[in-house]
Amino acid sequence: MKACLIRKYGNNQVLEYTDKHPVPEIGDHEILVQMVAASVNPIDWKVMQGKARLLLKYSFPLILGNDGAGIVSQVGHAVQGFQPGDAVYFRPGKNRIGTFAEYCAVDASEACLKPANLGFEEAAGIPLAGLTAWQALFEIGQLQAGQKVLIHAGAGGVGSLAIQLARNIGAHVITTCSSRNVELVRSLGADQVIDYTKEDFSAVLQDVDLVFDTIGGPSLPASFQVLKAGGQLINIQNIPTPESVADYDLNPLIRILLGLLNRQTTKLAKKHKVNYSYLFMKPSAEQLHQLKNLIEGGQLKPVVDRVFPFPQIADAFAYQQTGRARGKIIIKL
Repeated sequence: MKACLIRKYGNNQVLEYTDKHPVPEIGDHEILVQMVAASVNPIDWKVMQGKARLLLKYSFPLILGNDGAGIVSQVGHAVQGFQPGDAVYFRPGKNRIGTFAEYCAVDASEACLKPANLGFEEAAGIPLAGLTAWQALFEIGQLQAGQKVLIHAGAGGVGSLAIQLARNIGAHVITTCSSRNVELVRSLGADQVIDYTKEDFSAVLQDVDLVFDTIGGPSLPASFQVLKAGGQLINIQNIPTPESVADYDLNPLIRILLGLLNRQTTKLAKKHKVNYSYLFMKPSAEQLHQLKNLIEGGQLKPVVDRVFPFPQIADAFAYQQTGRARGKIIIKL
């Protein structure tokens, strides 16, 4: 089968496009999906560059790709709820990625029927970003109607979905973006837009209940300043906390190191009397089903920036790394 893989860690030049990789075998609880589309996410090039090697231990050759959509080709003997021919979208578990290929094996508990009103390319952009936004806002953040939430980078793949999810439950949604994306985020439901090229969000905001920081860097310490006492800051881009890697088989010394590296962040959380969390998104068919219901009900829509043909996947990676994409970048398989 055709696949995009790496044989060693490195930059974009290590990406290899091949048409001779074996089709994966499936277990009793898995389904084999003939891929139609997949999305490019920051975790893909971070894995490629080896930046996640302490947490995610892969062997080579490694097929990249962390979410997508396609058609069920085979089902394992113990699988219920799926049959060959079903259109599905999914985010595979961290230990079995591989959506940049003609076929991908995935545990049935991590897949969901594709929203009926989306094509495969649009649906492919939902799982990883949608689950990340859902778990940050509702699972950790417990966001409620009437609360104020600041979503950094509202025009991005995660941010564009988070705005819509927060707006749908009646939260007051604030977001940051560049000048060219102001109208886009307003159309998604943002109540207040801060153009970071013209304003410093930390100078104009206060008493925010929840900050969802999708970009990290300097925005993280500044975000503590805008939260009310008892508020929450959820980050997905800086250094993981020891608590966030509880499900990873790590050397205890690494957990100690993560605690030390987060020391300044911990001090800021205590100083401002807020809760700080780092989020590693987890696959969830149940949450994908809830996202599916919102999509089919017209309450949630994906934003797709560009669609690249499979052989141009290196170009898609390069574009994603610019940080200028509006919504999702899709690979057509």
